[in-house]
Amino acid sequence: MIIAIMLSAAGLGFLCWLAFTLAVYALPFIAAVSAGLFAYHTGAGVVGGASVGLIAGAITIGAGEFAFANIRSTIIRSIIAATFALPAAVAGYHLVLGLSALGTPSETWRQLFAITGAVVVGSTAWGRLLHSDQQIRGTNSVAVAEPQPAPAR
Repeated sequence: MIIAIMLSAAGLGFLCWLAFTLAVYALPFIAAVSAGLFAYHTGAGVVGGASVGLIAGAITIGAGEFAFANIRSTIIRSIIAATFALPAAVAGYHLVLGLSALGTPSETWRQLFAITGAVVVGSTAWGRLLHSDQQIRGTNSVAVAEPQPAPAR
């Protein structure tokens, strides 16, 4: 019984980690699925639809990372980060809403849990985007003064 509880806790922890890690990729996933379904319904077939979807997802990821790394305006960078974080928040809302249906009979509490989940997942995605930006640019959040050489006499 104790092993089952430990494994359940480990599995739940893994699923939470997976949800937070994959939340950043909600926008490219939506773009890939939308483009793939559009291609499929216009006659591209299964292989064509899957190919178009993969290309659309890769372009979305690449364009987002390129724009986020090369644009220096704080306002535009915030808009780009919000563009990626908002679909993550929507995905977090629906994830928590679905999971809370398993054990919460009250619709009010389910909605409160889901809104909290949306805020947490969206904030985590926002933080991951900002952290990845610092890794790309090689900066830290704390400015450290470089030691200056002593002037020559």
